[in-house]
Amino acid sequence: MTAVSVAASTETCDDSLTSATGWQSPPQEVLEVLHAPQLPYVWTAPGGAYLLLADPVLYPPLAELAAPMHKLAGIRLNPALNDHHGRHGGTSPRLVRVEDGATTPLDLPGEVEVLEVKWTADGQRFALSVRQRDHIGLWVGSVAGDVVEVEGLALNPLLGTAASWLPDQNRLLIRRIPARGPVPAPPAIPMGPEIVEGAGASSRSTYEARNLLETAHDDALFEYYATSELVIVDPATGQIDILGAPALYTRSKFSPSGEYLLIRRLVGPWSHEVAWWRFASEIEVWNDRGDRVAPIASLPVADAVPAHGVPTGPRSVTWRATAPHTLFWVEALDGGDPVAEVPHRDRLMRLEAPFTAEPEVVFKAEHRIQPQRCGWGAEGGTLMLTQRERLRRWRYVWLLDVDKGTSRLWFDLDEGDRYGNPGHPLFRTLPNGRRVLRQRGEAVYFSGSGATDAGDRPFLDLRHLVTGETERLFRCAPDRYEYVVAFAGGDGQSPAKGDRVVLRSESAVDVPNYYLATFGEAIAAAAGEATHALTRQPITQFEDPTPQLRAIEKRIVRYERSDGVPLSFHLYLPPGYQEGTALPTVLYAYPMEYSGAATAGQVSGSAQRFMRLYGASHLYFLLRGYAVLDHTAMPILGDPETAYDTFVPQLVADAEAAVAKAVAMGVTDPERVGVIGHSHGGLMVANLLAHTRLFRAGIARSGSYNKTNQPFGFQAERRSLFEARDAYVQLSPTFFAHQIDQPVLIIHGDDDANPGTPTFQSQVFYEAVRGSGGTTRLVLLPFEDHGYRAKESIEHVLWEQFRWFDRYLA
Repeated sequence: MTAVSVAASTETCDDSLTSATGWQSPPQEVLEVLHAPQLPYVWTAPGGAYLLLADPVLYPPLAELAAPMHKLAGIRLNPALNDHHGRHGGTSPRLVRVEDGATTPLDLPGEVEVLEVKWTADGQRFALSVRQRDHIGLWVGSVAGDVVEVEGLALNPLLGTAASWLPDQNRLLIRRIPARGPVPAPPAIPMGPEIVEGAGASSRSTYEARNLLETAHDDALFEYYATSELVIVDPATGQIDILGAPALYTRSKFSPSGEYLLIRRLVGPWSHEVAWWRFASEIEVWNDRGDRVAPIASLPVADAVPAHGVPTGPRSVTWRATAPHTLFWVEALDGGDPVAEVPHRDRLMRLEAPFTAEPEVVFKAEHRIQPQRCGWGAEGGTLMLTQRERLRRWRYVWLLDVDKGTSRLWFDLDEGDRYGNPGHPLFRTLPNGRRVLRQRGEAVYFSGSGATDAGDRPFLDLRHLVTGETERLFRCAPDRYEYVVAFAGGDGQSPAKGDRVVLRSESAVDVPNYYLATFGEAIAAAAGEATHALTRQPITQFEDPTPQLRAIEKRIVRYERSDGVPLSFHLYLPPGYQEGTALPTVLYAYPMEYSGAATAGQVSGSAQRFMRLYGASHLYFLLRGYAVLDHTAMPILGDPETAYDTFVPQLVADAEAAVAKAVAMGVTDPERVGVIGHSHGGLMVANLLAHTRLFRAGIARSGSYNKTNQPFGFQAERRSLFEARDAYVQLSPTFFAHQIDQPVLIIHGDDDANPGTPTFQSQVFYEAVRGSGGTTRLVLLPFEDHGYRAKESIEHVLWEQFRWFDRYLA
């Protein structure tokens, strides 16, 4: 294999385009933006008194991606670190005091990277998971600026978080690499053939099956690297106490009281058909010395889960945050099958210490419970519980009192309705480290993006638990983009006069910075506007790393599809643009599914976001004099069960409307329009080239072009190939490659782990276009996954994209 694998087929093509197979770089002005310093990662302390910052590590050298890697049970493993392959963090960590912006560097070796930060509940101390030369280490520090390594400890984060504070907030529960022998050696010859079989079970999803175990040696490697030992570490004394025996732990969490430990561990034999999160497992409760108190569940391997369904048995087993030691979990009542006709899909279960009684049914849900969208109230038995109705794409938020046995609907929403979205609830940290809803009396704080037809205006609301009424406390001004990051003083409960929050604030020309904002007097306000005055003082003073981008103009443009569906795109114009000049134009989009026209045309994003460019972004074309249509609405409307029956004609209508609008505005030359898409957007590109003549050329990246290779659904398509064969074929451009007359550049990572976009999809699509006499070029990026990460890959993709559109558009 050459440095980058390239194949090309063109009818008229100069040597410079076809012969270049080594690594290439884009022009210097692009490299200066690509490698400019990035804004830091930020971890906010509970209570909002401190920020911990670190500078991102981006674009590692290709040699790192080429280093040894194991593909085990859905994981890509870096054996040198016993961590996920390609995982990076931030360097040069430092503390910033919110009160006055004072900065304190943390004394860590220069080459290490902070991967994860765990604050104590009082926001005064922190534990850092740190990428070091040959392991993931643990460092512990305080806001005074001291930080020390817990020596002789190698964390094992392979199956989840490896470090967490105990409820006493003084000690840490750690998953460490146990004493172990040498890495299992591969056999000299295979132990036998690879065999899998189906035993005539009911239909099920196969979408998740990537990077699975294949051989007995894989099994041994997985067990070797995923096994961890649970220990309690006291950073003050250095004492380490071992809990239980080494095992493959996926969950380890102390009860709020600190008396019990909930664990989940994987048990063999290891499946070669599903990833580790569907392996058989044991869920148990131990005491604080590591002795087993009670078994909670023995879950078999989940290898027969229906498409778009859930496993049967207890799932999302967790401690109640507001009780000393009570377990809650969810169980399916429909066999995990989303199309089964049943009165209730899920039930909520409870089990109290000593965990020997029969679990109690607390609540039966008509729709699927979404545990990740649930939260405990600060007092009493209040539980905010969210259900999702699959067919309508509708969300229902209920309020339960698990002590009194009452329940009622609080509010519901169309999950696709950005304008009507109430946002998400905010949480605060209890002294024992548990998180509960942040409340002021009988109201809960909600923060949201605040989408409008003029762009996003983030907000902070109070939503009353009894009446459901809301009070708008904060809304960002139309000429900025800012949102609440954390509460930072006052009583921590109410944004009354004198209470403070941390704001992140930016505009199209102002670099994002953090501010300490103080709520003032209540003010008269129009409906939907803030009801309190706000004063700000800066915390950080980050500088613009790419001032050359500030000359780029951005507008949000609205228009309609031919059938009246409202649409929008973000129009970017290059530096020095002269009004009325028709430019070569790049259209970038990602198709999305909607149930109705009202939500499909809603504007997303804001013209006030500070522009930064990452990776092989299509926005770099602005530095080459192109106009760019970004966030171009490509809605696919219809019944969720059948929307993909009209995927192609709707896609064509969406694209026609966008191009027509840009041409009518005088910014786009209709003879010089190109289209780019990634993943599902790559499918879009190929279909638009096959079924329209709108575009002079296209670039399809990491796409899937023959959906019959995903026979049990994709994206929002819920039917199998066998139920909707015509739809699968019609939206698969490989079957229509003979209709693609415009040049198409196809790019793909040659080790794509995304289940829906294996690399062979691009290879076959290229052969179909080439074999039909089309103009095409295939670029396979060595060692790259679904998204491209290596410095060499990013630079080369930018070069390829510029060369392609410069040749066929400019």
